[in-house]
Amino acid sequence: MERPYILHMFSPTRQASPFDVNMAADAGYQIIVPYCDLALDGVAALTQDAIFSRGPKGVARTGIFVGGRDALLAADMLERCRASMVKPFVVSAMADPSGAYTTAAAMVACVEAALKRASGAGLQGKRVVVLGGTGPVGRIAGVLAAQAGAEVFLSSRAGADAAEQAAQATGRRFGVTLHGASGADRAAVRASIADTEIVLACAAAGVQVLSAEDLGHANRLAVAADINAVPPEGIAGVGVMDDGKPVAGTQALGIGALAVGNVKYQTQHRLLLRMIQAEKPQLLSFAEAFAMAREVLAAG
Repeated sequence: MERPYILHMFSPTRQASPFDVNMAADAGYQIIVPYCDLALDGVAALTQDAIFSRGPKGVARTGIFVGGRDALLAADMLERCRASMVKPFVVSAMADPSGAYTTAAAMVACVEAALKRASGAGLQGKRVVVLGGTGPVGRIAGVLAAQAGAEVFLSSRAGADAAEQAAQATGRRFGVTLHGASGADRAAVRASIADTEIVLACAAAGVQVLSAEDLGHANRLAVAADINAVPPEGIAGVGVMDDGKPVAGTQALGIGALAVGNVKYQTQHRLLLRMIQAEKPQLLSFAEAFAMAREVLAAG
């Protein structure tokens, strides 16, 4: 009898994400087991329990998925998984806390593709403001944009100090330069986007971060992307299905939540399939998610 495909889901939160459970099952994992309220110090023991119990052949059908809601902690947990393995007992492992890694990857890849369609250039040298930039998607979107050569500002409704603290902590963790920007009130938001070419709206569902009046202050705006699928739209005039559609009253192109979400779904699905199908163990984080999102878009 063939050994089943088993996915161990590590989460520091009280419960695993049903979205991720569904995605794992649809990718082909037959047994999916969540481990919740897991601290970083508990990762090594669980990882070694998972790898040593199946033998070298069994590890090929074993995977670890790191969830939760903290983008930085998930990266640390994935690294702890990797460091806890001993050849030949090495399994594939992937991190995607609250879908932040694949969502951020899809969002930045969609923006990059829209820029290249419009002007032939990508994110290099562009000024990017991430509204809702201290959340998990916002932080990782900022990192990916910075790695692609953009000057990135993480904006926070809690003000400049909170934004700068998040930018510095995230930048140190992932080796990029990020800046903070206040989003505490309309005046602060408008000041932050005045010379900005890219706006990434990563705020909570149902929260509009840019009104039509706000957009009137963004004279250099080229692309506005939003991941909020719950009315009202996060950026006024950007519909959930928009994929490079002009935003009324501006010179910008809009990318909506479902356009991003389609790429995010395909990215996560293909990464989970890679864990199952690859001949060698895979270690998958947001860099691999970004590469996959680019592949999805290139394939049309």
